[in-house]
Amino acid sequence: MSRICSVCARGGSKGVRNKNTRELAGRPLIVHTLEQARSTGLFKLIAVSSDSAEILDLARTHGADLTVERPPELASDTAAKIPAIRHCVAAAEKAANERFDVVVDLDVTSPLRVPDDIRNAVELLESQQVSNVITAAPARRSPYFNLVELAEDGVVRLSKALGKPIVRRQDSPPCFDMNASIYVWRREALFNHDTVFLPDTRLFVMPEERSVDIDSELDFEVVELLMRKRGGR
Repeated sequence: MSRICSVCARGGSKGVRNKNTRELAGRPLIVHTLEQARSTGLFKLIAVSSDSAEILDLARTHGADLTVERPPELASDTAAKIPAIRHCVAAAEKAANERFDVVVDLDVTSPLRVPDDIRNAVELLESQQVSNVITAAPARRSPYFNLVELAEDGVVRLSKALGKPIVRRQDSPPCFDMNASIYVWRREALFNHDTVFLPDTRLFVMPEERSVDIDSELDFEVVELLMRKRGGR
């Protein structure tokens, strides 16, 4: 299998200012992801896509094989990520004059993953001959037990009600929080579908302590605390 790793990192950020280049445990946030990708030994090419010259410079310095300048229409606050990944892969294939079989996208804002998480997610895709794999952690709230919605009439209801009420969360069907850490696709699935939910999508489950997605200052503090606890890695 010929594999490519894409890392898509915009320059702007609403929740945490300049988070992709902000230092986390002594290194810019994006560097943690690049080091993880490199250490897996899986990828023929690691490509970073960004609209930021600073991010692209950092990527070149810290192990990216290729940097791709992302067009403005794929870097806005409302732009979807899948088109940006496709653009990155297509640019990389043109530069390398090669068509890759498997695409692995790593989100910069989930730096607590370890290289084995990446390896195992890829192994799941390749061993089961499926279209794609997404990652998640066991959910802390259940839509069958303690996750509620507020209706237009002001009434609070369970998000998902079963015929028989559940009195213990442990008795509810297993649910998972997508952790935005690792996405693995067969190339044709990535380029032919606009969603990550396909008929044969598989789930790779990661522990909660490796599944914090940085979307706020509090998330950043939590991740930094956890990283310091394990020696900055």
